[in-house]
Amino acid sequence: MEIDIDTNKRYSFADYLIWLDDKRRELFEGVVKVMSPASGRIHQQISTDLLFIFRSFLNAKVCKAYHVPFDVPITTER
Repeated sequence: MEIDIDTNKRYSFADYLIWLDDKRRELFEGVVKVMSPASGRIHQQISTDLLFIFRSFLNAKVCKAYHVPFDVPITTER
């Protein structure tokens, strides 16, 4: 099902949560950006190698490293 998103409109995180299709999007300060398709093999290999290095360094620490894609809601509200 194709979801019609107006790139001139501002959206909320609640809007983002109901977009149940396979398109990768980013929501930043209410503005939607359609992201590029999945990365290629070489990019994935480099990303995996870096993740291994980060996870090895962070082993037994509070901070954790995760692989992409990973939804992270970030707010600037204080």
